[in-house]
Amino acid sequence: MVLKAFFPTCCVSTDSGLLVGRWVPEQSSAVVLAVLHFPFIPIQVKQLLAQVRQASQVGVAVLGTWCHCRQEPEESLGRFLESLGAVFPHEPWLRLCRERGGTFWSCEATHRQAPTAPGAPGEDQVMLIFYDQRQVLLSQLHLPTVLPDRQAGATTASTGGLAAVFDTVARSEVLFRSDRFDEGPVRLSHWQSEGVEASILAELARRASGPICLLLASLLSLVSAVSACRVFKLWPLSFLGSKLSTCEQLRHRLEHLTLIFSTRKAENPAQLMRKANTVASVLLDVALGLMLLSWLHGRSRIGHLADALVPVADHVAEELQHLLQWLMGAPAGLKMNRALDQVLGRFFLYHIHLWISYIHLMSPFVEHILWHVGLSACLGLTVALSLLSDIIALLTFHIYCFYVYGARLYCLKIHGLSSLWRLFRGKKWNVLRQRVDSCSYDLDQLFIGTLLFTILLFLLPTTALYYLVFTLLRLLVVAVQGLIHLLVDLINSLPLYSLGLRLCRPYRLAGSEPWRPEATGLCSSALGFSGLGSLNCRPGAKRGKVRGTRSQQGGHHPPLAILAAGVKFRVLRHEAGRPLRLLMQINPLPYSRVVHTYRLPSCGCHPKHSWGALCRKLFLGELIYPWRQRGDKQD
Repeated sequence: MVLKAFFPTCCVSTDSGLLVGRWVPEQSSAVVLAVLHFPFIPIQVKQLLAQVRQASQVGVAVLGTWCHCRQEPEESLGRFLESLGAVFPHEPWLRLCRERGGTFWSCEATHRQAPTAPGAPGEDQVMLIFYDQRQVLLSQLHLPTVLPDRQAGATTASTGGLAAVFDTVARSEVLFRSDRFDEGPVRLSHWQSEGVEASILAELARRASGPICLLLASLLSLVSAVSACRVFKLWPLSFLGSKLSTCEQLRHRLEHLTLIFSTRKAENPAQLMRKANTVASVLLDVALGLMLLSWLHGRSRIGHLADALVPVADHVAEELQHLLQWLMGAPAGLKMNRALDQVLGRFFLYHIHLWISYIHLMSPFVEHILWHVGLSACLGLTVALSLLSDIIALLTFHIYCFYVYGARLYCLKIHGLSSLWRLFRGKKWNVLRQRVDSCSYDLDQLFIGTLLFTILLFLLPTTALYYLVFTLLRLLVVAVQGLIHLLVDLINSLPLYSLGLRLCRPYRLAGSEPWRPEATGLCSSALGFSGLGSLNCRPGAKRGKVRGTRSQQGGHHPPLAILAAGVKFRVLRHEAGRPLRLLMQINPLPYSRVVHTYRLPSCGCHPKHSWGALCRKLFLGELIYPWRQRGDKQD
């Protein structure tokens, strides 16, 4: 039987002592957490382990002995370490020894009780796996949801070993708080043996953050109470609040600030990561907003924008007038219905005249409006972009009116033609049963239906042309607003803190990459990794054997790496008659999965139509809104 012993790299050069850790019987693994040094009193060691078990709910115990022979091996020290097995009984009892020079290691696991099966060996083969204790403690293991070529039930079994190792180290943090410079009866060696990491400035900031967060949380709760007042739920205010992008973004930012300044402690790492991502998103948003504010108020750019806004509006109105005059003639050589064409053209020209009059009436106040709009950038770039989207919607309101008029008229004719077409076929629409039924019509009904069908059919090209032109203009405006909303959603939902961790400290996010063949030369059955995850073998590698690459000097080089769920193993040394030694390294999460896992919810109120549904609505003349309606299906 192959036993796996996870040994921390920080304890490789420590003095001899006892191995303190947890035994995982399901995986036949021993997770060493610290090395207990001499001198000590056994009763005090048992009390310390009992306190750790009670605080962390981890079965911490003395697993065996650790012997570091810096000089000539001392037989008295070996006999003394063996005698400690009676004081701290554990099955199996591990014996790890690093021989002189640090090149050779010996690992044994003995059972004090007699083997149950006759002829079974009393010692098990031990595989030594080194791991960085600090990286494993600070990392979060992201297990794969579905493994290819495997059943769903086998996923937990294959990743349970690594999950047990990561969970053991993470929950045993109380054991690592003990410092060897502290005055205590027990001296341990672990990743914090050189001194507990702390900072006076960090401690002062942590203590000062409590009252500040409490004060800001009270102010935010007051703002939330005011926003929830009944006055804002009346029809005009509630309608504008649900349709304006600025109101939606302010409501979303208020939720972010409430989460940031909440005094409630995060219950799990996922909530802590979400809070950190929210803080990073808000800081980036405010920084970009202040940069935009400084750019707008520098060199009188707001005055230049105000002076250019009215001429641009006049130019757009002039182009629309030319377009309508072109439609009122013979556009692209098409012969339109003269009477309907003139009525529609004059109707839309009158709307343009009203809009230009409104723009010139508001022109003296444009600079003041832009100046106050620029001040909104101090709340964040997303607020300024949302306000820009609303301003575009207000400036293009006449195009929206043209689109609504054309779409309603076109939709009315399409529905009339479809109803009259059913009349010709002897069918009718059953409103109660929502289906098409057979129906018999008399001669007068057929005559009136034929006359109306002919009129609508010959008037359809003129209406369809106006509808097509104004729909294209409306889609252009919606596309510009969609790009602005996309940028706002990107700033709101991008997990900046998680991406920064993945870039600077990739070990903090441990995940499994897609399973692919690796040129490792080792098989999982040969290493006994059935409980630590599926390992890939080189094509042609025989099971039960370890194959390396032979160099020109004739020596064996170990295989490169073995890929497992969440980590990768690199073979350090393998010799005949010596235990196999591996180095466990964190396998970082890919950037795409980091974004998918830690992406923040966005406040986008825009609909998510499929291309088929969008084309259907455009063909039938149904209105396309940049916000969700009650009848829209949510994704």
